[in-house]
Amino acid sequence: MTAVIHLQALGLTEYEARAYTALLALGRSVPSRVAHQATIQRSKIYETLERLEARGLATKVCQSPLEYAPLSAREYLARSRRAFDNRMGALDRDLSRLAPDPSPETVYHLYGEAALRNICEELTLNARHSVFMAGEPELATALEKLTPTGVQVSATPLADLPAIAMESERAFLLTRDGEAAVIAHFVTPLTDSAGQDAPTREAHGIHTHNPVIVHLIEGYVELAAQQARPTPEPAHTPQLI
Repeated sequence: MTAVIHLQALGLTEYEARAYTALLALGRSVPSRVAHQATIQRSKIYETLERLEARGLATKVCQSPLEYAPLSAREYLARSRRAFDNRMGALDRDLSRLAPDPSPETVYHLYGEAALRNICEELTLNARHSVFMAGEPELATALEKLTPTGVQVSATPLADLPAIAMESERAFLLTRDGEAAVIAHFVTPLTDSAGQDAPTREAHGIHTHNPVIVHLIEGYVELAAQQARPTPEPAHTPQLI
C-alpha cells in the first residue's frame, strides 16, 4: 500500500503505518479488528496503538471495551511538514557555517546525461519568475511540465544560429530567474561503416551562477526564439491602374 510506504518514510514503523491506515479505514474500532484489518499479530497491536497515541495519530475513545479512533491525517501531515521545514532550516544554517556559498563566478563541470538532466530539473522546480530554454524539444517539454505555476517559460529550438556544439552533439541551454544557467551537450550515438556503435564522448556541460554567462545565455535564447518565428509576409499593396 502506497500510504504505508509514505508513512514509513515520515518515520513510522511498518506496524504503526499499517495500524494507522487500518484505523482510518475502520474509524472507531477495537484493537482486534484493527489487527485483522492491518494483518498485525494481536500480541503486537496493543503496543502499536499506544505508540500511535503517543505520536498524536490515535486516541482511546472507550475503556470497556477498549476502542481507538484515528486522529486527523491532515494535522499529522501539517506537523510533519513543519518539523521537516525546521530540520531543513537548521541543516541549511549548519552547512552554511561549515562551507560558505561559492563565488557566483564559479563554473561547475558536469558529466553524464543523468547529471545534466537532474540539474535542469532541479533548476526548473526551484524557479520563481522565469525559465529560458533552447534546444532538445523533448527535454524542454518535460521541463515545462515541472515548472511551478506562475513562472514564465520561454522555450525554443536552436535553429539558424551559429553552432555551439560539435557535429555529434546536441546543445541545450537553460537559465532560471536570471540567476543560474546550464549549458548541456548531449551526445548522439554514432555507428561505423560496419553498423557497429562507434566510441562517442560522454554527455557534458556546465552549471553556473555567473551573471555574465546567465545574461549571455538568456540573450542567445531570445535570439533563437526570434529566428524561430515565421517571417511575416509583406502586405500586398493594390496597384492603381
